[in-house]
Amino acid sequence: MSQRVLTTESGAPVADNQNSATAGAGGPLLLQDQHLLEKLARFNRERIPERVVHARGSGAYGHFEVTDDVTEFTYADFLSTVGRRTEVFVRFSTVADSLGGADAVRDPRGFAVKFYTEEGNYDLVGNNTPVFFIKDPIKFPDFIHSQKRDPFTGRQEPDNVWDFWAHSPEATHQVTWLMGDRGIPASYRHMNGYGSHTYQWTNSAGEAFFVKYHFKTNQGIRSLSAEQAAETVGRDANSHQTDLLQAIERGVRPSWTLYVQLMPAAEADGYRFNPFDVTKVWPHQDYPLRRVGRLVLDRNPDNVFAEVEQAAFSPNNFVPGIGPSPDKMLQGRLFAYADAHRYRLGVNHTQLAVNAPKATTAWNYGRDGLMASNSQGRAAKNYEPNSYDGPAETGRPLSAPLAVDGHTGAHPAPLHTKDDDFFQAGELYRLMSAEEKSRLIANIAGGLSQVSRDDVIEKNLAHFHAADPEYGRRVEEAVRALRED
Repeated sequence: MSQRVLTTESGAPVADNQNSATAGAGGPLLLQDQHLLEKLARFNRERIPERVVHARGSGAYGHFEVTDDVTEFTYADFLSTVGRRTEVFVRFSTVADSLGGADAVRDPRGFAVKFYTEEGNYDLVGNNTPVFFIKDPIKFPDFIHSQKRDPFTGRQEPDNVWDFWAHSPEATHQVTWLMGDRGIPASYRHMNGYGSHTYQWTNSAGEAFFVKYHFKTNQGIRSLSAEQAAETVGRDANSHQTDLLQAIERGVRPSWTLYVQLMPAAEADGYRFNPFDVTKVWPHQDYPLRRVGRLVLDRNPDNVFAEVEQAAFSPNNFVPGIGPSPDKMLQGRLFAYADAHRYRLGVNHTQLAVNAPKATTAWNYGRDGLMASNSQGRAAKNYEPNSYDGPAETGRPLSAPLAVDGHTGAHPAPLHTKDDDFFQAGELYRLMSAEEKSRLIANIAGGLSQVSRDDVIEKNLAHFHAADPEYGRRVEEAVRALRED
């Protein structure tokens, strides 16, 4: 095979890629050197705004295979037949740090799956924890600001981190997860993934079920201690990216088994916990795990920027048979994720290869805008309805309607019989072994003891006392010991 010719972006062959054109052998550069100007201008524009959260990420392609019949609960076509495979793209990420941050840090991990189904792309956007820090999206910008770099010091500040948590008792459950043994995964392959939010499945009879997703790693859970993580970061700040890339390149195919918890919609109002509160779990004894299928990753992206950095996941990308729930954090993200991508990548980001449907074709009346590449065909109309056989509505909702009542207003979430901000955090603490509890206490105290304000420390200690008396006492003693040193 003959070597290909280097060309400019317009396709003209490049004669010299080593020397710029000058006015004489030692003279100044010439403005007419189109190749030089094109290279420099493109280089200046190689970066786009990074994600405000989940900036540092890795990804891979693979497939999802249905292993168990779930047609009793959803008419989603890609889940309709045992043995059916759907191509997927998965993006893993840290949450708080920037694009240049390290992988092995104490931080939740994003776990986003794009299913390229024959009925359109279905995006399932979650984390490696089943819960989150807050339950209302109006608090999300403030939460993220408290966790990222301080505008004055330019550093992540313990004062900001713990001050926000002091004023947000609902964060106690997720803080207990984050500061526990699973707070620093050893790799992306060795952690679980969760949809975290509550979603809705609808079956062919129109019956609705609320659903939570659990991707259980088949590699086993492996995590790092704070000391191991510091050593890993010093050796390879890109440790998780390195591990995922090299594992797939050498033929290892990381996999996860997908399980779901299913709640008939009629049981939601009477459940002991608010089933739409993302700071809480559904205990498995109430709603056992039901196996659905297997997620396998087997191909690395050819270009990290094009396929990982430009990958756009939006939880409002549903397919027939799957829809949202009244989960307030999910409802906020239905808008925020898609809007973030319109800002970062442009209104036509869905036409990029990694984001475009693969098993079907998108037909709509969206036209124009920056980098528009799909005119929908010659002489295609850009309005609807029309008399020219343009794409038409189906008249069939993707999922069952959600019941609403009452008056509009800024309402707190309704309380169920067992709802408080501390019960499940205490339950999680009491499930831990003695060694796990000791590491949890040390991790919390290590951060909380750095806070400069006594009142902020006291407010956080009150949360741990409320979760479990022993939990609170041990954190208080550990913080006091560190502050007296």
